[in-house]
Amino acid sequence: METSGINKFEDLKCWQLARGLVNMVYQLTKEGNFSKDFGLRDQVRRAAVSVMANIAEGFGAHSNVEFARFLKIATRSCLEVQSHLYVALDNDLINQDVFKKTYEKTQNCTNMVRGFIRYLRSEGKNEA
Repeated sequence: METSGINKFEDLKCWQLARGLVNMVYQLTKEGNFSKDFGLRDQVRRAAVSVMANIAEGFGAHSNVEFARFLKIATRSCLEVQSHLYVALDNDLINQDVFKKTYEKTQNCTNMVRGFIRYLRSEGKNEA
């Protein structure tokens, strides 16, 4: 799906932000005790990757409705990352500062994706 001069999913600001989130999550889960908690580490990584992947997958959709469906999945994956961050904080796998920075990055991603969903709805083009 081409959207306002955007020719590939890599051009989407929300995908770029999600990519930054994935890199942040991978970095924080490589270190210290977080790297040793294989279950939580893998779960939070999968959730972060899901954000990025669903934005990309949605870009290939044939309608704004279908694209928005993938973006909704991406927002739910952002919420999953946030929930996992609480588990990591509560179990001393990350400190308050790391929690705050990562949570804020996730919230920014959520807000941007939700804004894009609103944009797609207002466009109303190519509706299925």
